[in-house]
Amino acid sequence: MMNLYELTQDELVKLLAEWGEPKFRAKQIWEWLYDKRVTSFEAMSNLPKGLRERLEAETTLGSLSLVTEQTSHDGTVKRLYRLPDGQLIESVLMAYDDDRRTACISTQAGCAMGCVFCATGQMGFSRHLTADEIFEQALFFARELEKSDERLSNVVFMGMGEPFHNYDQTLKAVHRLMDELGIGARHITVSTVGLVPQIRQFADEGLQVKLAISLHAATDAERSALLPVNKRWKLKELIDACRYYVEKTGRRITFEWAAIAGKNDTPEEAHQLGALLKGLICHVNIIPLNPTGGYMGGPSAIESVNEFIAILAEYGVSATVRVRRGIDIDAGCGQLKSKVLKSKALKSDL
Repeated sequence: MMNLYELTQDELVKLLAEWGEPKFRAKQIWEWLYDKRVTSFEAMSNLPKGLRERLEAETTLGSLSLVTEQTSHDGTVKRLYRLPDGQLIESVLMAYDDDRRTACISTQAGCAMGCVFCATGQMGFSRHLTADEIFEQALFFARELEKSDERLSNVVFMGMGEPFHNYDQTLKAVHRLMDELGIGARHITVSTVGLVPQIRQFADEGLQVKLAISLHAATDAERSALLPVNKRWKLKELIDACRYYVEKTGRRITFEWAAIAGKNDTPEEAHQLGALLKGLICHVNIIPLNPTGGYMGGPSAIESVNEFIAILAEYGVSATVRVRRGIDIDAGCGQLKSKVLKSKALKSDL
């Protein structure tokens, strides 16, 4: 069956013309899809009954099938979706006291980057998602929020997968978020482990979308041990690309730092990081390590993190600690893994 969310406006007009429907019906359906964001064809009340029935019989409102949903004690919601080919992905919705509602969405089923402390990286890579599959994760959260008169305000590409490994589809999804959901570019963040050519390409796109780099170590030896991608692009190449991004866009870059007790939270590491980033318009987002079954490191103590932040300030580098959310349901950074894959009952359904 045809997924209506995969069609452009022109393609929708063409489809309805083939069905013998007037052109204005396409505009009506488009409004139901993206302005009113309905969840059923029956809700498209200004369409003739016959057209609604044909849409129901021959098309779908999305390709993602919800398998499970979990809610954390802090209100974070994690959803597990099945794709048409049976692959599973997860996405997360986080609510903040300042009324921000942020969707964390996936760009791949699994991940090929192999970061040792990341549950998704421990899964291995299955396939890239299409732009539609990426976009629908945010759209479905937006639909749910509207039911309680709320709106999706922010989207971060920090779920399963490496966005820049799936560059073209990620970029298409970014444009759809802006054009069809009305999410401002400055409220969208794309995170990468450091694919240098794509960072430079992204800088040349002319977008005001935010860029976050998963850094986690300040020397090549330490970073290569945590993030295998560093063996391909060393820190010098990565930081040079980041400087190019800042110079080209005029935007501050964010560096993600998973603080691991006794490993990368020492004063020595802070001095090395400060020296590495000195003079670059940037901010360090420190995230005490979230637990995963495949990595034995633990989160840094707050005292170590505070000292780390103070040392970075000596180099003119700003840093803050990110609030950890959804840890009890494995919805935090680095925790998305689709544990339900381990269930024999689910596997038998695939």
